[in-house]
Amino acid sequence: MATISATSAKASTKDQTVAEALSRILGAVAPLPAREVALLDSLGAVLASDVRAPQDVPPFRNSAMDGYAVRGSDVATAPARLTVIGNVAAGSAPTRAVGGGEAMRVMTGAPMPDGADTVVRVEDTDNRMDTVTITVATPAGLSVRQAGEDLRSGEVVLREGTVLRAAEIGVLATMGRSRVSIVGRPRVAVLSTGDEVVELDANIGPGQIRDANRYSLASAVRAAGCEPVVGGIVPDTTDDLRRALRDATSRADVIVTSGGVSVGDHDHVKPVMSELGSIEFWAIAIRPGRPLAFGAVRDGDRSIPIFGLPGNPVSSLLTFELFVRPALLRMSGRTNVERPRAKAKLLDTQKKPKHLRFFARGIYDAETGTVKTTGPQGSSILRSMSLANCLIDLPEGRDTYQAGETVEVILTEHPEPRS
Repeated sequence: MATISATSAKASTKDQTVAEALSRILGAVAPLPAREVALLDSLGAVLASDVRAPQDVPPFRNSAMDGYAVRGSDVATAPARLTVIGNVAAGSAPTRAVGGGEAMRVMTGAPMPDGADTVVRVEDTDNRMDTVTITVATPAGLSVRQAGEDLRSGEVVLREGTVLRAAEIGVLATMGRSRVSIVGRPRVAVLSTGDEVVELDANIGPGQIRDANRYSLASAVRAAGCEPVVGGIVPDTTDDLRRALRDATSRADVIVTSGGVSVGDHDHVKPVMSELGSIEFWAIAIRPGRPLAFGAVRDGDRSIPIFGLPGNPVSSLLTFELFVRPALLRMSGRTNVERPRAKAKLLDTQKKPKHLRFFARGIYDAETGTVKTTGPQGSSILRSMSLANCLIDLPEGRDTYQAGETVEVILTEHPEPRS
C-alpha cells in the first residue's frame, strides 16, 4: 500500500521547483504489495521475488539442426561415408546408440542418441536414408545443445525487481511458471471536474468544452502499465467532489483529478483534499502546469495518494508526465522512473518567463541531433503534445533560448531505463 508522510498536512507556502516537487512525491509513495497473476498478465510488471530454475533447460542434449547425429571423430575429414541406423524426430527418443561409422538422422530439437557428439547439417551431406556421405568436414561438438545450456537447475534466473518483457515471460514459461508474483499494478481513479466540461457525445452549450482530460489521462495511466478506473465528470460543488473522492478511495490506489486546483471561486479540490486527508503542496515554478495539488485521501488505515492536476489539457498531460508517471512507476516497483534525456541543437528561438522552468513540446531528430518546437505552445493547444516526441527542458533563470543553442530534451517516446 502506498504511504504518505505524516508531515503532509501542511501545504507549501512557496512555489516548489520541479526537482523539489518530484523528490517529495517519490518520497511519499511506496511499492504496492506483491500479488500473483497469470503469466500472460505480467507483461511490463516488476517481479516481486527471485525465480530459480527448477530443472535444467534444456533438460537433455538435443540437436540444433536438421541433419545427422554422428561421432565427431568420423567426420573430422571429408568425404566420409556412414551407415544410417535410424531416425529421431523432435518429441521422440532415440532407440539405440550411435557407434563408430554410424549416423542417425535427427530433426531440430530432437534428443541426441548416446554415442553421438556432433550433428552434421543436411546441407553438408547427400541426404540419403541408408548410407550417407558427409561432404564437409565437421568439427566435433557442432550443432549440439547441451543439457542445462540455457538454465541450470537451482540457479537464480530472474532477480526481484526485474521488469518483465516478452523475453522474461518466455524464460518463465520454459520453467513451467504459469503464474508469477509481481509488484501490484496501481489502480488509478481518473476524474474530471468542472461545470464547463461535458461528455464527448453531448451537445456543446455556451461556455462548455468536451472532456479530453479523462481520456488522455486514463490513456497515460494505461501506457504506464497501470489500470485506469475512469470516473465521471464531477460538478463544481464541494458535496459532489467529496462524494466522488470517497467513492474513488474504495476503488483505487491513486486518485488523479483535473481542474479545480487554482484559486477561483469554484476551485474546490484543495479544500476538499484538506478535509478528507492532506495537501502536500499546490504550486510549482513551472510552465505549463503551475497549479498542482498533491496529498492523500484517508480511507480507514489506508492513505491514498491524490494528484490534483490543472484543467488545461496540455498542463494536465504534461504534469502527469513529469510527476504522476514517475510516482506510478515507483508504486509499481520500478527503481528507474525518469525518461531518458538527450542533448540537441535548438532550431527555433524560444521565449519564456525568466523565473519559471519551461517545458516546450518538441520534435527531436536523433539523426541530426536537433530539436524544434511543435508550433504554438499555449496550455490549451493539445495538438502541441500530439505532434511532440519530446519535451524541451528550459530551466529558470533566462527568458530566451536562441536558435543554435544546445538544450536538453526529455525523450517521451522512450521507456525509462530497465530495472
